[in-house]
Amino acid sequence: MTGKAAQTMDTDEQSASIPDIKDITMDSPWDWLAEGWRDLRRAPSISLTYGTGFVIASWILALLLLAVDLWFLVLPMAAGFMLLGPLFAVGLYDVSRKLERGETPTLGAAVTAWRHEPSQMGMMCVALLLLHMIWVEVAIIIFALFLGDVTPTMERLIGDVFFQAHSVPFLIVGTGVGAIFALIVFSICAVSIPMIMDRHVNVITAILTSLRAVQANWRPMMLWAGLIVVFTAAGIATLFVGLAITLPLIGHATWHAYRALVGDN
Repeated sequence: MTGKAAQTMDTDEQSASIPDIKDITMDSPWDWLAEGWRDLRRAPSISLTYGTGFVIASWILALLLLAVDLWFLVLPMAAGFMLLGPLFAVGLYDVSRKLERGETPTLGAAVTAWRHEPSQMGMMCVALLLLHMIWVEVAIIIFALFLGDVTPTMERLIGDVFFQAHSVPFLIVGTGVGAIFALIVFSICAVSIPMIMDRHVNVITAILTSLRAVQANWRPMMLWAGLIVVFTAAGIATLFVGLAITLPLIGHATWHAYRALVGDN
């Protein structure tokens, strides 16, 4: 068999392994949130422990940036840190899966849920870390392009960002580029990580399935992406405290999004 023929066969097998995607409605994201809230209430200690971990990690990140006088990067870094959220939420997916099966979830099982597929989870981790690093570098470049190479004081930051001639283009470019990164991560992670944990598939199959799910149901999936942004932003706006609830809620809801889009087929 020639190399070209083998490559074609591998591609055909990869396509055949991608499950059919179910159609959903504009009401589906709200249903996922309701189901996620139900899971959070059924396993509050595990869910809130995860959420508290996100809060502590966000505080540590903010304090480190303050310590090295890079406090103006707190929000870009926090937003970039959330790019890794789908991976950190593996334990929450495990909790929702056990609740769905009528099993009793435990914190120990949730924390070690990544062991279901360590190699594939590791590859997803590398991919998301690379995206996070690129986003941080891009955010620094955008800041330097519009605000110069002089670090503003905390007292001047609001004025420099919102009340200067460059403010509108700076906010438009920063928000636009951030939205592109968020859309990329959302598209490849919408169902991929729960699928890896649940079905033990490889990264390529999981990502292709996720991309197909977003493409096939792009209107409700864009609504779902918007809801994730709103809940995450609300958590950050409360000095990260709100993340203790919003992130577990999103994590549990993501499991139900995966089940609604892929199911048992």
